[in-house]
Amino acid sequence: MLSEPRSGRLAAWGNALLAGLVSPDDAVLAIVGDDAVHRVEGLPGESAPVGLTLGLGRLRALGATGLRVALPTPGHPLGLSGPPEFNARALESEEAVICHGAALGLVPEVYEAGPAGDVHVEVVWHCLQVREAPPADVPSLGEAERELAEALRDATEMLSRLDVAGSGPVAEAAIDAYRARAERGREVLAPGYPPRAVRVLELAQRVGLLVSLAYENGHGGAVSASEMTARGAVLRPVERTARRAQVAAYNSVVEERERGR
Repeated sequence: MLSEPRSGRLAAWGNALLAGLVSPDDAVLAIVGDDAVHRVEGLPGESAPVGLTLGLGRLRALGATGLRVALPTPGHPLGLSGPPEFNARALESEEAVICHGAALGLVPEVYEAGPAGDVHVEVVWHCLQVREAPPADVPSLGEAERELAEALRDATEMLSRLDVAGSGPVAEAAIDAYRARAERGREVLAPGYPPRAVRVLELAQRVGLLVSLAYENGHGGAVSASEMTARGAVLRPVERTARRAQVAAYNSVVEERERGR
């Protein structure tokens, strides 16, 4: 979770576009980010992949009124609603976007070419049928914020005791890079999202960063098998909580719209 998932960018800016808060050009520019190009493949009525602008317009015409995010991992189908074929594809990519108002979902496939430092990235979003049902295990924003605060407190205490919290020059450099990126572009979410969603997403991203650093920094002071097992037992639920909070933030505008109906 060191960087924003592509599904998050697509859902956030796609929701802003569907709500009429941004132009198609601005939405596509934000979604593509540092990638070279995004296309949508498998849209009903289209025999070949289409550009992202046309793809988002086609989804609107097919009835999509909002976009939700799914960030599944093995054993945790977070944000998915089926059928099994779509879930399997989403699980392989570890992310997906589910249309609200149309029984369709999008799963990214990433193609990379070129040398390190000059990688050309193309993304194809595969459009597939989904089941119209409540998404799995997605909390409300309030629940996500409370769970995240509790998990962070418990994990910090345990990781400090095991001497595996993010520390040292590598960890410090990664945290500094995260902070610089956050300050450079304060628009964490697209227009139309409530302030609480921005706050929850920022906290979830910070927690995800610390979890990643704890994994990447080796075993730290947790040198015994029991301590390494304890560290994994602490990190896994914190990582799960951070992913749930991230999904809750991205999906909040659709959930608010549903509650207001």
